[in-house]
Amino acid sequence: MAGTVGYAVADGVATITLNRPDKLNSFTPELHGELAAALEDAARSETVRAVLLTGAGRAFCAGQDLSTLDMAHVGDTIERLYNALVRRMRNLPKPIVAAVNGVAAGAGANLALACDIVLAARSASFIQAFCKIGLIPDTGGTYFLPRLVGSARAMALALTGDPVPAEQAAAWGMIWRAVDDAALMDEALGLARRLASQATKGLGLTKEALNRSLDNDLFVQLEVERELQVLASVTEDCREGVAAFLAKRPPAFTGR
Repeated sequence: MAGTVGYAVADGVATITLNRPDKLNSFTPELHGELAAALEDAARSETVRAVLLTGAGRAFCAGQDLSTLDMAHVGDTIERLYNALVRRMRNLPKPIVAAVNGVAAGAGANLALACDIVLAARSASFIQAFCKIGLIPDTGGTYFLPRLVGSARAMALALTGDPVPAEQAAAWGMIWRAVDDAALMDEALGLARRLASQATKGLGLTKEALNRSLDNDLFVQLEVERELQVLASVTEDCREGVAAFLAKRPPAFTGR
């Protein structure tokens, strides 16, 4: 696996692996650049229909490598790297599955929460570690966390930096599921392959609809549903899905 990010495509799934295991896959400008390039490749590729994001070694991502952070230009770093990363992930018109294989701390925790479906090893934990160095949660943490676990838990986690074990994260609705460590990659890859075999355009539009719902009232969201349903209804996969349903056979989606 070369570089700070590994990228491999098989069975319609692009597996992206953060690859600084000796530094717990913490972010550097180089890792940011390679991760952005991998996500862009996945977005453009007609072969890729789902993304699996994980970390090498014993951690998912420990957040920012502080030895490479220029404290005089924190705002620029956040906008140019972290905010751009979250926008890229949320706008990616294909599902992103996170396989959290170990600690996810700081920006690493919120990187996981920015994914569409999160599976975590039972030994993994999520830590809003920013308060421990006098910073505030970024990488979307102040947006995702209260919407996932509620304001009381989000406030306590952000102010204390206490770790949330994977099983607790699943019970609180922070993530989709906690699984045995040995089964994590098989389960995550199986889920990503399942998503890659489905109607890719429809999944992308579903992702867009749910993301837009976070700031809409009901009547605005009803209009969003109408708008996106029109787009979904003219895809080849929709035609195939309806034909397969009427013929009582499994659909053969192509992602178009």
